[in-house]
Amino acid sequence: MTINEEREQGVVVVSPVGRVDNATSARLDEYFTGLTAAGESRVVVDFSGIDYISSAGLRVMLTLAKRAKDQKARVALFAMSDSVRQVFELAGFLTLFAVTASRDDAVRRVTQ
Repeated sequence: MTINEEREQGVVVVSPVGRVDNATSARLDEYFTGLTAAGESRVVVDFSGIDYISSAGLRVMLTLAKRAKDQKARVALFAMSDSVRQVFELAGFLTLFAVTASRDDAVRRVTQ
């Protein structure tokens, strides 16, 4: 998995590419931990490059949601494939995040 980062309007846009599973989830968790430790309060995650997320990946996202809540940060997710969205839905995680179809909508959600 690779993790790309861009900045737009004071928002960190994170674009992981590949699978988020037991082999890669620790790296993504470390990345998100670094963002929250640095005080980033507006984070958008681009899921267009994620074709699979396991329970380990869901755990990373749950941890991100908890850290964001504790730090009063805002996180939005966008461009989920149907299969990844279904995993989030079945796990009850869609209520933890603002989930949008586009990057512009996600950026707007965290900057309002």
